[in-house]
Amino acid sequence: MNDDVRNIVLGLIAAGISAALGWLARTYLWRRKLRRKQAFFGLPGNSECLLVVNRDAGGDGAVHRHDVFALLELSALIKDCAAHAQIVSHDTARQGFGERTEFCVGGPVSNRRMAAHLQTLLPGVEIHTGPEPGPDRAAFQVGSERYRLEPGTSEHVLLARLTGGQDARPVFLLCGQSAITNQAASRYLMRNYEKLQRKHRNGSFVLLLKVVNSQSYGPDVVELIGDVTRAAQAPLPSAPRTSHRATG
Repeated sequence: MNDDVRNIVLGLIAAGISAALGWLARTYLWRRKLRRKQAFFGLPGNSECLLVVNRDAGGDGAVHRHDVFALLELSALIKDCAAHAQIVSHDTARQGFGERTEFCVGGPVSNRRMAAHLQTLLPGVEIHTGPEPGPDRAAFQVGSERYRLEPGTSEHVLLARLTGGQDARPVFLLCGQSAITNQAASRYLMRNYEKLQRKHRNGSFVLLLKVVNSQSYGPDVVELIGDVTRAAQAPLPSAPRTSHRATG
């Protein structure tokens, strides 16, 4: 074997080793990222979770199209984690939480299970659900702060990850003032879960988001108002409430 042939063979061997090492490194990083994603969402491979479906408040049992979009995005996430979803209606989901991961979509008017979760897990949150018109209709009160709804201009949504213990599977709440805010919350969760995992590990959090000018931008322009975990999990104060109104 002359020097030229030997150099070609050695080059091919080196290229093969480099390709194999590159493939192993990419596979390791992909699997590590997947494991972290599965841990954050409580979705190990072949596990089951619940997708709790709400109804359109004015649609005689129908599901609003933006809520359907939110459920489709969550379904894609569940599939990415190699898990399986069981879709249940909000008024038939009569079971506890913690055994399986749950994604609950919609406000307390359209989703009875959401109403139960808010009452049990987030006593510091009150949503004004009365039928009478007025500036506080559908307003969120979180602690001593109140956040009003301005349809199409400024709409709010709570995005929460809640756990009942170290080994319990999480409950994700996407509770918005309108259907489009539920979809905005699902997109925010998909885009920012790695950042949320780094900040909160696999613990509980409650975020208050504002969807800006949805009549023009749909569910895509979302602002984080803040982490309201402490206020949402504490009992409601009896002090006077402060109202927040959108500016622009």
